[in-house]
Amino acid sequence: MGIKERYEELKKRVDKRKKEFDAFISMLEKETSWLTSPASTRFHLNKEAGLLEHSVGVTETMLRLRGVLAQEISEEACVIVGLLHDVGKIGMPGRPRYLKNDNDWEIRNRGITYKINPKEVYMGLASRSLYLIGKYIPLSDSEAQAILYHDGQYIEANKEVAHHEAPLTLLAHFADFWTTHIFEEGRQIKEDVNYYNR
Repeated sequence: MGIKERYEELKKRVDKRKKEFDAFISMLEKETSWLTSPASTRFHLNKEAGLLEHSVGVTETMLRLRGVLAQEISEEACVIVGLLHDVGKIGMPGRPRYLKNDNDWEIRNRGITYKINPKEVYMGLASRSLYLIGKYIPLSDSEAQAILYHDGQYIEANKEVAHHEAPLTLLAHFADFWTTHIFEEGRQIKEDVNYYNR
């Protein structure tokens, strides 16, 4: 199944806040770069629709982890947090964050395929995500924390929540990290068979 089909299947899992979620998704799809934005300028999924691919992957990973570790967390919460945790990377409606890089040297020698829109009003990406989502979808405290702190302690500003993370925040962080560094990088999971057979 392709990324668009996987995305459509995930959207169907939102039930209780369907009206609000559908309104937000409709705005994203019609007024922003949501369906075409890269996930970064030069590192993970710095290609057209990289953000959508990343967001779908994180959501699917969250749902898998939920099934094993936290069945008390709703699927709907996982879909909303997983799909939208990085939505701030689109920029704002009518003002995309990422623009195609027109500097051939940077593309060829540094792999910088996109650049940051110089007209962007700067704010942290997780804060922008929460700002955009909050205009449309009512969130629980745990969902808001998961979106705002999904990068975990890799971000200096996130240290304030260290050891106070809600289970949904940890689920989002681990799903994001695992998806980015294992699935997107194509790493193989290998056990050292010789170690166990000593």
